[in-house]
Amino acid sequence: MRILMISKACLVGAYQRKLEEIAKFRDVDLMVAVPPSWKDGSREIHLERAHTRGYRLVVEPIALNGSFHMHFYPFIGRRLRSFRPDVVHIDEEPYNFATFHTLRRAERVAARTLWFSWQNLNRRYPLPFRWMERYCLRHTDHAIVGSEGARRVWREKGYEGPLAVIPQFGVDPDMFAPPKEPSSTEAFHVGYVGRLVPEKGVDLLIEALAGLDGEWTLSIVGAGSQRPALESLAQARQVGDRVAFRGLMPSTELPDFYRELDALVLPSRSRPNWVEQFGRVLIEAMGCGVPVVGAESGEIPHVIGDAGLTFPEDDVRSLRDRLRLLREDPEQARELGAQGRERVIERFTQEQIAAETTAVYREITG
Repeated sequence: MRILMISKACLVGAYQRKLEEIAKFRDVDLMVAVPPSWKDGSREIHLERAHTRGYRLVVEPIALNGSFHMHFYPFIGRRLRSFRPDVVHIDEEPYNFATFHTLRRAERVAARTLWFSWQNLNRRYPLPFRWMERYCLRHTDHAIVGSEGARRVWREKGYEGPLAVIPQFGVDPDMFAPPKEPSSTEAFHVGYVGRLVPEKGVDLLIEALAGLDGEWTLSIVGAGSQRPALESLAQARQVGDRVAFRGLMPSTELPDFYRELDALVLPSRSRPNWVEQFGRVLIEAMGCGVPVVGAESGEIPHVIGDAGLTFPEDDVRSLRDRLRLLREDPEQARELGAQGRERVIERFTQEQIAAETTAVYREITG
């Protein structure tokens, strides 16, 4: 099978391990097209060539870079005509112009198509996106969604074709692995990785820790518009010297960061137009044997299962209680870390995600 995947997400080096795993299947000839970079709000993500064995990773020019709904690949038709794929895997939401444009070009070379979606809210989009969404629902050969919530949404919206629930990416358990020796730091070290925006609830985490007695430190990895407000909050709560804003970090450096931690927290809060779609940082930290704490927002409880702790959204006291439990009961913290690692091995490895995705390709081609 000749597979062409179009994916701006695969700019990230750690995500490319899935591509290597797909390429290991002897019946797969894989080409992955990525843009030169992707402008994500205030930051720009550049291509990391970290895992490129066994397949072709090519750079495809992008138009309207940074526009989530309107970006597209103007010369993708030329790529399709030269490669002649059997399947075109469009790693984009079906209401985006990039999906519509690529799907129409794929039809011209008689390639089968599929799209991927994380969308777990049933939203009605304005024209022309509603027209593009309708077309993509009716003319694709298959769909992959990242969660049961997304599956429900697209069935409600009228998609009747074949659909598989497969997370977009897993983790490499050899890369995201526990430390060889336990941390020697005495202070309870808490971490957060992600965007610094209100819906991610980082302010909630600072408030929870500010009321926690004893020694602790917080490391925040990420960027976003809320950083100045969060820095001011830490100073106002007189914990500025305990909170480190470490900025953006290459994906290949994240395993070492996770291994520094005693706990990782994802304190997301739902909004009318957004709820947490998965929380990939959870499985990355779990793979490293780090106990995780997550808000009961969107898919977070389903990702964590019984291998971590959850708390009601926006509940500072409950979050503080979970962190106190992990700090004061090291044995339970170790058990949760081990259970998290086991859950990742069972459900969320790149090898498993690749095998399930390749099974979809085989289904499409018959």
